[in-house]
Amino acid sequence: MIDSHVHVWTDDVDRYPRVWPGTEFTPLHFPPEEFFRHSIPNGVARALLVQMSFYGFDNSYMLDCLRAHPGTFAGIGVVDCSSADVAAAMKGLARHGVRGFRIHTESSPEEWLAAPGMQSMWTCAAEEQLAVCPLVNPDALAALDRMCRQHPETPVVIDHLGRIGVDGQIRENDVRQLCALAKHDQVHVKVSAFYALGRRQPPYHDLMPFVRGVFDAFGPRRLMWGSDCPFQIQDRHTYAASLALLAEGLPFLSSDDKSWMLRRTAEALFF
Repeated sequence: MIDSHVHVWTDDVDRYPRVWPGTEFTPLHFPPEEFFRHSIPNGVARALLVQMSFYGFDNSYMLDCLRAHPGTFAGIGVVDCSSADVAAAMKGLARHGVRGFRIHTESSPEEWLAAPGMQSMWTCAAEEQLAVCPLVNPDALAALDRMCRQHPETPVVIDHLGRIGVDGQIRENDVRQLCALAKHDQVHVKVSAFYALGRRQPPYHDLMPFVRGVFDAFGPRRLMWGSDCPFQIQDRHTYAASLALLAEGLPFLSSDDKSWMLRRTAEALFF
């Protein structure tokens, strides 16, 4: 199986400096070897590494992890969308195993997605078949819909079910907006970060109707499971519980559906 959303970092801040000096996350150190301690006993052998926010545009640690574990990881990097050379930066990182690029709102969704650098990024992503990976809240879904209409060939992978339910409320209108994005053939969704959505209590069965609606809209070939490790493995949450919701807890999924959501979708797009 493939975990489509994993963060790694090191406490070696001299070699890998952070743009937020003094920032402390729990755990203080989460290298690939620590991830394997949770993933391999649960049958997960590969993963997408998502650039940690406190490294900013310096993807060095993630790239070093890709080099140290060839064939095990693919990368989701971060580049400066305001740069005139954003396409060159994307192509350069792609040569080292980065297959997608995370974006997130820093202003209103309309202003953010209309920036010239963002347009260049989506164009390059379509040409090079690199995924744009939005970390957005539901209020950005309408703007994202318009961007997908402008760039229909750009692969898009929406993080964490569009963060619907991050405030504890799963609103029908938000779910409808997310599901409406299925009309764009290149849009995919990560079914991930269960610890942060809805009631935030394993076994996460309160999310079942929500996930069923997204499944009915997108189908298994455009959905992929992700843990959001190591944040998934803190407090009462475990790696096994995140995986179990898809592997065992959704009776409407066939074995073929599970094979797509737990491996084949991510494999086809990123490996």
